[in-house]
Amino acid sequence: MAPGLLIYSSMVVVPAIYSVVLSFFKWNGIGKITAVGFRNYVNLFTRDTVFQIALKNNLVWIVLTLVFTTSMALGLALMLNRSFKGRTAYRAIFYFPYMLSWVVIGIIWKWIYNPNIGFLDEMLKLIGLGHLNITWLSDPNIALYCVFMAALWQSTGQPMLYFMAGLQAIPHELYEAAEVDGAGTWSSFVHITIPQLRETFVIVFATLVISAMKVYDVVYVMTEGGPANSTQTLASYMYSQTFAFSNLGIGSAIATVMMVVMMVVIIPYVLFTTKQD
Repeated sequence: MAPGLLIYSSMVVVPAIYSVVLSFFKWNGIGKITAVGFRNYVNLFTRDTVFQIALKNNLVWIVLTLVFTTSMALGLALMLNRSFKGRTAYRAIFYFPYMLSWVVIGIIWKWIYNPNIGFLDEMLKLIGLGHLNITWLSDPNIALYCVFMAALWQSTGQPMLYFMAGLQAIPHELYEAAEVDGAGTWSSFVHITIPQLRETFVIVFATLVISAMKVYDVVYVMTEGGPANSTQTLASYMYSQTFAFSNLGIGSAIATVMMVVMMVVIIPYVLFTTKQD
């Protein structure tokens, strides 16, 4: 295990520790390094309004992901777990967006939202709702939700497969016994399906929260954090501070905040999945 441990330490552990240490300094990457203690963190949480917007957007993204992505993935898994002609093809169709890169997803949906020749506006005109046409990605009030729709289309495929695997592991005898006892479809879903998918839900929630905290590519491609920083996330703001403004200390502080938030999810997840019955 030594070679793997060496690679993991040099590529993950050491850079992570270095990033945490660097967050306590002020440095532009070239000049003199100045120790500032916790000032970077204090400035982020008390003075930096863009960071606060980015943090709020990440929290909103997490809530939207847990509610809509999980619901859609579970609904698709329930439908595609039934026996019908063409089931395999439909599974591949719904999983296909997950195989595309975030850059491709961002470009596709940026064209969909195009105010001049975009599919969405043209479709609204076709069904007589042309008065609803707006500049989707230019409105600070809805731009984040428009970007999330693109992410929702891409990210539903993976948790859908997790749920399908969990559904196929549920013994069919449980449903037969419930049917004999007079349980209906909804009662079986609440009292059999949901409890039996408990561990699957833990995996899905953990992976979705971690993915939501790291969201960057689709935001950068579609809006670059605009308009008026309304779609900034912690990852996109960290990138701009580090590479666009050469504030390596601030960028490292943002990365540390992201790491702490994700650890709050990862550690309970690991403890839950490794505990002995």
